[in-house]
Amino acid sequence: MSDVFERSVAGRTLSIQVGKLAHQANGAVTVQYGSTVVLVTACSAAEPREGIDFVPLTVDYEERLYAAGKIPGSFIRREGRPTEEAVITSRLIDRSLRPLLSKKFHYDVQVVATVLSVDQENDPDICALIGASAALTLSDIPFAGPISAAHVGYIDDALVVNPPLPQLENSLLDVVVASTSKDIVMVEAGAREVSEQILLEAIKLAHDANQEIIKLQEELQRVYGKTKVEIKSKELAPELSSQIAATLSEKLGQVLEEPEKLQRDKALAALKEEIKNKLVDSFSEDEIKAAFENQFKAAVRKRILQTRRHLDGRQPKEIRPVSCEVGILPRTHGSGVFSRGETQVLTITTLGSTSREQLLDGLGLEETKRFMHHYNFPPFSTGEVKRIGTTGRREIGHGALVERAIAPILPSESDFPYTIRLVSEVLSSHGSTSMASACASTLSLMDAGVPIKAPVAGIAMGLVSGEDGSHVVLTDIVGMEDAYGDMDFKVAGTTDGITASQMDIKLQGIRYDVLAEALSQAREARLEICLLY
Repeated sequence: MSDVFERSVAGRTLSIQVGKLAHQANGAVTVQYGSTVVLVTACSAAEPREGIDFVPLTVDYEERLYAAGKIPGSFIRREGRPTEEAVITSRLIDRSLRPLLSKKFHYDVQVVATVLSVDQENDPDICALIGASAALTLSDIPFAGPISAAHVGYIDDALVVNPPLPQLENSLLDVVVASTSKDIVMVEAGAREVSEQILLEAIKLAHDANQEIIKLQEELQRVYGKTKVEIKSKELAPELSSQIAATLSEKLGQVLEEPEKLQRDKALAALKEEIKNKLVDSFSEDEIKAAFENQFKAAVRKRILQTRRHLDGRQPKEIRPVSCEVGILPRTHGSGVFSRGETQVLTITTLGSTSREQLLDGLGLEETKRFMHHYNFPPFSTGEVKRIGTTGRREIGHGALVERAIAPILPSESDFPYTIRLVSEVLSSHGSTSMASACASTLSLMDAGVPIKAPVAGIAMGLVSGEDGSHVVLTDIVGMEDAYGDMDFKVAGTTDGITASQMDIKLQGIRYDVLAEALSQAREARLEICLLY
């Protein structure tokens, strides 16, 4: 038996159909908006995965070129590896869902969004994200949703919810916002130097627009929702946690005071080993490892909240030491190195004729691209030994974010008839290599003589919040503050406005006032860095 639930969104009908397709999935829906149709399924494994402390979620966004009446351009005429847009959409959905799935649910969860029809007016990304939430809401998989998502554009000096895709080409802003009934969960934006206030107003408008679709999913759940699986987790012994907490209170400061990341990592590893050797006769290594992680995270967060400073002692708004250098490679068209603390990125510019434009074989309106930014993250950047293989999702996502940040300041093709390729090589990583890549890209472009409209700077904002409602917004977070904090909010732009932003959180939502505070601090940091170019 199938049923259809509908709402009017931005003057068009959005429908969610349940019970017609993919019956063996834990949850399955078909979302239609205009003539764009996406099938979304959610499945979980039959048995839990042992020895993990994270959400084992996989999101796959599957583009089918038949959806737009196209035959693949490859030799075998079949879809191959996901396009860059498909990877970006998979990451967007993942970042929206992950905070609402319990870390204690150790069953592998896979969400698959298959694009069946595209009218090139209504964005399949939005349908896929709404469908992912609806499928999880219907399923027996524990999920603290539902959520919804909306596009907002800024066209002719007005904010527009879910504008038709052709209109976005003339929009000064394109932001996707996912939210629950209470708070913001995810933000992804590209802009042409818009102000913080316009972005905040767009986020609020999207959040309000999401509420009707959330109510629609709640209605669907009341009628067809399955009983959620009960989460069973093994509680750690209180005496184990208390012993580790006591040791950390005594020795945490010594670890964090180590001036360099590698030294700090070694000191932390030594502390873990010391605690394990002391407790291994009474508890298993897995129990000790889990308890240490819990207590270390709590201790780090408590330290930030109490001192209201970064872990390295900086004031909340203080940026690490910055250095810039250009022209270090003799045979490239342009090169720039940007260092911020222990984070260091080298970006190279290559110019080519317009015949070197990239051909696109996807569902979007564009068929070619004259500007590309590629991001590489080799294992030596973190002092590790790992296999170097094909480009991963993270590298594609970070590369695309920087590409979005830089694109608005490039000259038009008529003014500068060249294809432009930037490659960012991460040489050392300790917090926000993507935003360092945006800065290095600006340096490299200027070294290559590309007449950019204005330099772009990027910064990563963090957040640590307490159970009593207190919070600290941190400018220029380092790796540990990202890992144990509540937010990674990347903001890039010029002195005149924002060109790109991306927000990931670990909480089940961020308040509007906290977003405003983070954007205000990000602007201060952006202006400070731009003065250094």
